[in-house]
Amino acid sequence: MKHVFALAALGLAVAAGPVFAQAELAKQKNCLACHATDKKLVGPSYKDVAAKYKADKDAPAKLAKKIREGGVGVWGQVPMPANPQVNEQEAASLAKWVLSQ
Repeated sequence: MKHVFALAALGLAVAAGPVFAQAELAKQKNCLACHATDKKLVGPSYKDVAAKYKADKDAPAKLAKKIREGGVGVWGQVPMPANPQVNEQEAASLAKWVLSQ
């Protein structure tokens, strides 16, 4: 019985690995200074972003670009600054994670 629980825990850890890594990347790149998963801070919550772009097949690329280049006007007049410290691969990973919320 102990082996079943150990295997189940291992399976959960492996499945959660990519999500944890993306959340950690958001923390490292200071995304959480302005955004939270479920509430508006300076910028919209990740859940609100995911809901807004749910039907947009181009959303991953649009968000990755916005993460790197910044923007203003979609969520009001508070600008999102550019994040040149985020490379293209990281931006794509972050966009995918945001859209999964």
